[in-house]
Amino acid sequence: MLDRDQVRKVAHLARLELSPEEEEKFTTQLSDILEYFQQLSELDVTDVPPTTRAIDVSNVVRTDTLQPYRDRESILDSAPDLDGEFFKVPKIINPE
Repeated sequence: MLDRDQVRKVAHLARLELSPEEEEKFTTQLSDILEYFQQLSELDVTDVPPTTRAIDVSNVVRTDTLQPYRDRESILDSAPDLDGEFFKVPKIINPE
């Protein structure tokens, strides 16, 4: 079980300012989480293969194909600043 001093230390390391009520609440919650992990560590998982997900899923996306936009002029007209046919944006990289 965690105590309030440990919660204060973790909050300090995380640069969090906790009220006394939050310290009490997080002490209880974090203790419960650690107790649950203790229960999980008691399980025999020697024959369980490592997985990254609980269920098998695959990413379903469309292929990314380059297509010209039909109404290019309307997009360029709404730009705050242009350089010919291109958007002009402020420089954000240091020259150094």
